[in-house]
This record gives sequence, C-alpha cells and structure tokens, in this order.
Amino acid sequence: MNEPDLNLLLALDTFLAEGSVAGAARRLGLSASAMSRTLSRLRAATGDPLLVRAGRHMVLTPYAEAIRERARNAALEARALLSPSTAELSLSTLTCEFIIRANDGFIEAFAPSLIAAAAAEAPGVQLCFTSKPEKGPRHLREGLVDLEIGVMGEMGPEIRLQALFRDRFVGVVRAGHPLAGFSEITVEQYLAYGHVVASRRIRSTHGSVDEALEKRGLSRKIAAVVPGFPASLKVAQGSDLIALVPSSFLLNQPVREGEGDTARLAMFELPVNTSPIVVSQMWHPRSEADLAHRWLRKLVLSVCRTLVP
Repeated sequence: MNEPDLNLLLALDTFLAEGSVAGAARRLGLSASAMSRTLSRLRAATGDPLLVRAGRHMVLTPYAEAIRERARNAALEARALLSPSTAELSLSTLTCEFIIRANDGFIEAFAPSLIAAAAAEAPGVQLCFTSKPEKGPRHLREGLVDLEIGVMGEMGPEIRLQALFRDRFVGVVRAGHPLAGFSEITVEQYLAYGHVVASRRIRSTHGSVDEALEKRGLSRKIAAVVPGFPASLKVAQGSDLIALVPSSFLLNQPVREGEGDTARLAMFELPVNTSPIVVSQMWHPRSEADLAHRWLRKLVLSVCRTLVP
C-alpha cells in the first residue's frame, strides 16, 4: 500500500491560502516551476484540479474551498507535533510574539497595562495588537491571531471562551456641555440633543439604547455615525452631540464625573436600562495546552479584572 507523501500537506495548505502558484512559491521560497510540479502532484493525490483559470486569474475549485480549513488545521497540528516541547516555561527567557485581535476601544483602554504587565514578567515577549473590523472565527481558525477579545458572536462550537469582565454603556459629552454638570440626567434631557453612534456598518445603528427607548414609545436623533468609539469621543468633544461608549473605554480618557477638574469630557449614566456587555477572550483549541499561551490568557484575565473589578 502506497503511503501519501505528507510533505504535500504543507504545500496544499500554502496553495489554498495563497490561491496562486506564484504566491505559494514566494511563501515557500521555491521557484514557480517547482511549485507548478508540486501542484501537479497535489492534483494527482487529491483527484481534483484545485486551482483553475477564471479569466486572467486562478480560482479555487469547490473541493479546494471545502477542504481549506481542514488543510490549515492539519498543517498547524503537524507543525506543533514536530516542534520542540518543553515541560516548563521560563518567562525570563521566553522569546515570542503574540497577536491579539481586539477593537480600538479595548486596545486604547487596556493595551498600556497589558504591555507593562507582560514586560515585567516576560521581557522577551512582544504583544502585537491588531484591529477587529468584523467578528468571526476565521482569524483564530487559520492561526492568524493567538487571541481574540470582544463580545462573543458566531465563533463556532470549537472556539474556547473565557469571560473577562462585565461592562456597560455610558453617555459622554464635552466638558462645558449643558449636561456635563449632572451626575444623573432624565430621558427628556437625553433626547434633547443629537447623538453620535459608533458602528462598523453605516446602516446598522439600532442598539440596546434604542430598544429601551422604543419600549417607552421614544426615539433619539442620531446625527452622525462613525466607525469606532475613539472617533465618537472626538466628535462629542467638538460638538454638542452625545456619544455612547462602554465605560471601560474611558479608563485612559480625560473624563470627569461632576465638577472640579479640567478634563475634556464628562460622562453620565444612561437614563434607560440596557443589557450588560460581557467581554471575553477567545482562542482556538490548538493553543489550549500551550504553556506560553496559557500564561498569556492568565495575564489578560488578571489585568482586565484589576482594571474592571
């Protein structure tokens, strides 16, 4: 019985990820002719053309699309099996890079403390934060990031999850705004001004605040939509609009509650009840037992629960 050439597994993963012979050749450091021969062997092994021409470009076949995730996971597991394993983790000598995917609000609020805590325990570790324009499990499944932080969406049954803290939305206005001197405001006061909303999708601005207002037969005037919470605070700071942000995002912001300081922003509790926000860290099962990854998850949990008890 002829055994399959397992060297083809890594080549298959690269072909499916790059979608072209030239791209796979660059990634593996081989010539285009060598990669073409490898593609021929893969076609013979799988019984499928894998890559076919569509106009001027090459596209994956339906079978190639169907096995892309399996090939990625198999390649990652193979690399993990053939990598050195250590029974103990030495943080003082640990040298590695962790990629953490989170929204801009979390990065601005928590990254400084996370970086300082990591440097104190493992000075050779580099934390790389990347933005999160959309939710989904692809980055974790394909091994593009080590950790994802945010509100859990449709992540798939295999993704591991740990709650970090519970958050809530608050209102924010510029210092000097007519509402800035109030520790509590009424619904009427809240609705007397326009609002700036942070949303990844322009036409999807309806949230928990709007649902709570609708129960009272009320609605707010959304005057502006911006792509993230940092932008919404900038707009509020330069206008009379009210911004809606998670309270944790204000950890490193110049915000005051009431009178007596020179902060540029003021916050207040919303006059309607909204559902709490559960912020979690998520990772792929392939990293579950990795000692360095375990340390990272413990560090993130400790820092988050220190800043947001």
